[in-house]
Amino acid sequence: MLKGLTITPPVIGRISIGRVVEKNGKRLPEKDDQFTLTSQVQNRDGWVLHPLDETLRKAGQSKLRAIPVRMLFNDPNLNLRAEYTLFDRETGRPVCVGNGETCKRVGNDGVATLPCPSPDGCGFGKAAGCKPYGRLNVVIGDDDELGSFIFRTTSYNSIRTLAARLHYFGAVSGGLLACLPLELKLRGKSTTQSYRSAIYYVDLGVRAGSSLEAAIVEAREIHERRCMAGFDQGALDEAARLGFANGAFEDGEEEQAAVAEEFFPEAGQAVEHSMRRTEAPANATLREKLERQEKALPTLPA
Repeated sequence: MLKGLTITPPVIGRISIGRVVEKNGKRLPEKDDQFTLTSQVQNRDGWVLHPLDETLRKAGQSKLRAIPVRMLFNDPNLNLRAEYTLFDRETGRPVCVGNGETCKRVGNDGVATLPCPSPDGCGFGKAAGCKPYGRLNVVIGDDDELGSFIFRTTSYNSIRTLAARLHYFGAVSGGLLACLPLELKLRGKSTTQSYRSAIYYVDLGVRAGSSLEAAIVEAREIHERRCMAGFDQGALDEAARLGFANGAFEDGEEEQAAVAEEFFPEAGQAVEHSMRRTEAPANATLREKLERQEKALPTLPA
């Protein structure tokens, strides 16, 4: 295993509750009142829809507000990773990532471990826009039992609700979280901060038409079948735990591009244009190409 490279669950698609739209020549994030399942491929119109998006809609949902899912791991903290994160808005790279006690911050001398008082108590984070950032991996469908869809969010409501649900479901099922038949649900609420207009967040519950007791019974049956087949859930959890601990930051270059597109679309577009401008012509010498690449490298704040 390459040291310094975080090993994350294989991702075969994305889950979003928003999209990027172009208004007056600017790319802006726009919230939606439904889920969208996309592939990991983009074209000029945005993210390409995953085939499961159409399949779920044909099942009776004109607006996709519930998605049947299973968890990959029994440990709630492996399914949902959430930290306070400060992004470089020009690249989507994490500059500082913390858990409220300690943080890892990128500086001129590399990555340093520092105290993390949370965004409200941190002058560096509060001034630069540090916010909670969560990533939830779930299994949708039966085609790839170890391939997952990822939901990225900076919503306090989604992160807090998902964290609570995962821990509660894990507790009441006797630690069989990965075997429970669950569904992601989109909920709406109004607050004074939203000026009483509806805002949407993601919740987790037992699938429609079932009960918690029935879901636990099904989870036990699935667990017994897996054990008889030799499926070692504990070893899978431990492998994931070691993989997450193998690097300083979870998001690699490809994930950084997705973060820039989803949360900072104007910056992501600027980076894309900047990269195009710095591309060397085909007849450029090797030295000229290297010089252009060096100038294109972003400078992270200390």
